This record gives sequence, structure tokens and C-alpha cells, in this order.
Amino acid sequence: MSDKPSKGKIIVFGILFWYPLAGVTYQFLHYLIGLRRLGYDPYYIEDSGRWIYDPRINDLSGDASGNIAAVAPILEAHGFRDRWAFRGAYPDGECYGMSESQILQLYREADAFLNVTGAQEIRDEHLACPRRIYVESDPFSAQVKVAQGDAATIATLRAHDTLFSFGENLGAPDCTVPLEQFTWLPTRQPVVLNLWEHARPAGEAYTTITTWHNKGKNIVYNGDTYYWTKDREFEKFLDMPERRDVPFELAAGVDADVDQLLRSHRWRRRDSVEISRNIESYRDYIQNSRGEFTVARDQYVRPNTGWFSDRTACYLAAGRPVITQETGFSKYLPSGRGLFGFSTLDDILAAVDAIESDYAAHSRVAREVAAEFFDAEKVVGSLMKRAGL
Repeated sequence: MSDKPSKGKIIVFGILFWYPLAGVTYQFLHYLIGLRRLGYDPYYIEDSGRWIYDPRINDLSGDASGNIAAVAPILEAHGFRDRWAFRGAYPDGECYGMSESQILQLYREADAFLNVTGAQEIRDEHLACPRRIYVESDPFSAQVKVAQGDAATIATLRAHDTLFSFGENLGAPDCTVPLEQFTWLPTRQPVVLNLWEHARPAGEAYTTITTWHNKGKNIVYNGDTYYWTKDREFEKFLDMPERRDVPFELAAGVDADVDQLLRSHRWRRRDSVEISRNIESYRDYIQNSRGEFTVARDQYVRPNTGWFSDRTACYLAAGRPVITQETGFSKYLPSGRGLFGFSTLDDILAAVDAIESDYAAHSRVAREVAAEFFDAEKVVGSLMKRAGL
């Protein structure tokens, strides 16, 4: 715990318990630890009317006990005992961690909340909190819905007083995301660097941890469909592993046909849920990788949003070079050493050749990029300062 005087109580709303896989756990730990190091008194609260996702049954459930058992010890191990709560705000939903009366008191006493991912629906009791910050992790959808007059989205955003987005390029002339009614400030995902320090040798394969196919969440805007699923992007570069001797591996859940397709193009494959079930195996997988190769969703790429992955920032923090699909992020982050943006197969191959020609240097620069641009205290400190907190 920091011995600095508290700058105030800050609630972080999110999806830690709703989706208890390691990548999400790290995402919120990075905010909580960053806030604490900056001198705030942070609490994690999840108070939603939606059922949780239970990875044991791969479906939604009203019984959150398994997810609580998986995630609460991690929060407590990082110093957040008595500073977390899950309240199932649905029929027969139970409350864990802080009591309901303590949660309601916190809403009245807190200086602000950060609604990270925007997943917490805002009810009357939340409005007792004087400052309400929306932190959007997936740009494009909300902005298009506002432009299309979607009343629910507009009401959700109006319940907040300051809006941030991982879409760093929103509002730039080369970004086609429509901006109406609301002002969006840029931010990026924070990373607590020391959580990713290690002395392991580089692994054999370039890897990533991802979903292959997602149903729904496609958006039609100005007559064009913008896709959410990632398989459309991976399929553009399927034969890439055949072009170089270094191995490439996808940690993703796929059916037998897709597995055969990937292996026919020399992809290795692992099960993503197995890796993501706990934070140790997730971190080990990244630290034991050679680097990351990954794609971005169509909704981030074509509109040139400037989005960047929180998982990719963890690879950089682990000193693992990254080759990732261009979304416009290279206007704001250095690309070409340690971190490479690509649009074509030739871009990917050139990046692989560059990394393999001097792996040690690109590994070192990857870590330097993480320290300069993703350090939790810098990122969260900038967000809080611009929010006036």
C-alpha cells in the first residue's frame, strides 16, 4: 500500500467477475494498482444486472460463486481486500465482498468512478458519485450508434461527464469514425511494468491469445458492414507461416475444420481458455513467447481508429517484440523497432526479418516502448489529470 495521503476514493467499474479470464483480470489490475501508486484510494465494484459468463459451462449463469472464487483471491493478493464487491443486480443475485450497505455508502463518498469498458449500466444510486468517467476500450460502435440516433447509447454516455477512448485517432482527418454530440479524449491501456518483468530466454514461436470467430456486433454504417470477428483478418495472412522458418502459434478456440486449415498453413495452435484460466499461465505464455503476431478487428482497422490492444501492451512490457495490424496507432506510437504495424503480408515479412536480424535489440526496445507509452502511472495519471481529478 502507498503511504501517500489519499487523493480521494475512486471506484473502478468493470467486467472482472463477469468474464474471469486472465487478460481481463490484468486489464483491471493495471488500473487499480496504477491509481493506488498515484495516491488514490481505489475500489473495484461490479454491480450489474447481467448474468456472468461461466467458463466452466461456456455459458451465462446467475451463479457467480465460481467466478468470485477465481478472481477475488487475486484482488486480495494485490492489496485490495475489503476494497472490492460484486453485486448481482438481478433476481436472486447475491452480493460478495463489501456488503450492499457499504457499496451504497461508497457511491455517496467516492470522488469519482471510472467505468472502464463502459460495461457498468448507470442506475440512480450510481449518480450519487459526483464525477463519472467513461473509458471506452472498443471505439467505433458507440460513435456510430450516436450518429444513428440510438437513444440507449446516447443516454448511457450522457450519464457520464468525461469520455475517454482507446481510439487515439478519433477526430483526426484520416479517421472516418463519426463524432457527434460528445467530446472524446484519447487514452490508452495502462500496464504495471513490474508485473511483466522476467529473465526468461525468448521462446521459439510468435504467438497471440485471441478469439477466432465472434458472432454478432457487426455494424452497418453508411451502407458498409464493419465486422467484429477476427477470423476475417487472420484469413488474409493465412500463408504467412509458410514464408518464414520461425514458428507462429495461435492460442484460440476453433473447430476441427479451422484447426486443420490452420495446421495446413503451418500454424501451431493452443487452446486459449486453458492458457487464460489463471493469471500465472497467461503471463507465462506471453513471457515464454518469441514475440506477438496478431491482427485487429475490422471495426478498428478500416476507420483508422488508432486503437491498440491491452494484451499487446503486455507483450511489449515483457520485452517481446510485436507485429500487429495497423489501425492508425503508429501516428502515436513508434513503429519500426520492437513494435511493428503492418497492412500487407510484405510488411509482416519485413518485420520478421528485422526482428530476427537483431532479436536482442528489438526485445530491449519493446520494453522501452512499454515503459515510455504504457506505464500505468503515466497513463492513468494523464487520464486523471485531464479529467480534473
